[in-house]
Amino acid sequence: MAARFVNIDRDTPMLMPPDMRDWVSDDHLVNFILDAVSLLDLSTAHVNHRGTGDAQYPPATMLALLIYSYATGTFSSRQIERSTHESVPVRYLCAGTHPDHDSICTFRVQNGELLAKNFHQVLELAARAKVLKVGNITLAADGTKIMANASKHSAVSHGHAVEQMRLLEEEIATLLQRAADADSAPLRDGLSIPVEIERRQDRLEKLKAAAAVMRERAKERHAQEQAEYLKKLQERSEKERPSGGKPRGKAPKPPQEGPRDSDQFNFTDPESRIMKAGSGQHFEQAYNAQAAVEVDSRLIIAGQVVDAPNDKQELQPTLGTLAPVIESVSQVLIDSGFYSEAAVKAVESSRSGALAGVEVLAATERHKHARRIADLEIKAEPAELSEDAPFIEQMRRRLQTRAGRQAYDQRKSTIEPVFGIIKEVMGFRRFSLRGLSKVNLEWKLVSLSYNLKRLFRMGTKLQSA
Repeated sequence: MAARFVNIDRDTPMLMPPDMRDWVSDDHLVNFILDAVSLLDLSTAHVNHRGTGDAQYPPATMLALLIYSYATGTFSSRQIERSTHESVPVRYLCAGTHPDHDSICTFRVQNGELLAKNFHQVLELAARAKVLKVGNITLAADGTKIMANASKHSAVSHGHAVEQMRLLEEEIATLLQRAADADSAPLRDGLSIPVEIERRQDRLEKLKAAAAVMRERAKERHAQEQAEYLKKLQERSEKERPSGGKPRGKAPKPPQEGPRDSDQFNFTDPESRIMKAGSGQHFEQAYNAQAAVEVDSRLIIAGQVVDAPNDKQELQPTLGTLAPVIESVSQVLIDSGFYSEAAVKAVESSRSGALAGVEVLAATERHKHARRIADLEIKAEPAELSEDAPFIEQMRRRLQTRAGRQAYDQRKSTIEPVFGIIKEVMGFRRFSLRGLSKVNLEWKLVSLSYNLKRLFRMGTKLQSA
């Protein structure tokens, strides 16, 4: 008996137009995102009310297109435009229309306020669906390096910039002298002295502007380091012995004033920085993306992007972006990268808002991820400390108690998987936009897309107010 095959006919036209709803299943992510966007307030979307030019794409379509694209690993506006032709779910989402890459990029850049508002509204939907608790919650906070839309090879250090400016000034002076000498040797074909002078002067001006920015950054850094230095001097003087003896340990060194030779400036994205990445194994031109995650739902409820290479000063600013839907926070879990006495006390001293009465559990030193044998042993509760005990000892005791250990163990199983999903599953490892304000906008879009995808995976049934 001859084998039977399904007839594949690409030539015969369809007698009836297809129903686009047959292209994707009812339980597909694209349907969930379309339903979610239909529940959001889009009144603040940027719209051309003059009515000039071509007809505009509806804000709901553009927002759903961006969210679905980011949730499924497509971030470039040109790639998103291509997917409207090649991806069945995206063709369904756009109903057969094809927004061009310029319209997609413009909508993304002009609607930062809308994305921030919708981020909070999605969390309200999650709370209404009983997926997100809003009272007495525990947060895990951390930061991760996301590459900037710029190469580290487009950067220059302050020491190299100063040396290059000196060489360029010498070359310009030499070329001017050659132009003044009537009997100077001719240049190679295609080269002219005025053009060569102009090229070097342009480069010199760019280096001078870069050096000026690095000097301003150095002033800000020196002011912060000077405040820390004076604080250390005061603490040292308070530890002096009653007999007048010198305090133990080395005296703190005053901070260096002015830019350092290693200070960097990137010509492509000046607000990005060269930062350690990959557990400090290499350096990347990057931004530091912060997030705070609710431990039960694993939803991102706060976040920001900063240009600081470490997290020491970022605890309070990150928690300051907490979604308004959150009523109270009981604990915040952070690693040693966030820990400082000043940062913890600043958060715990909150007397109003969701952070009133919050307790911070922080590692005071780095530990390897591997479980040690000592961690398996049952330990007695640590002894009580006196009220005047050093703050770092009090923090260590918090983590040594049974309740503290159980609470802190949730940190690495909460925030780190979220960053892993964003980088590995969604594939978001590099910002498409440039500049601190724009990458903050894009991080909000990433967080919004992650939260909706998380709610979809949890089988959440969204409902309007």
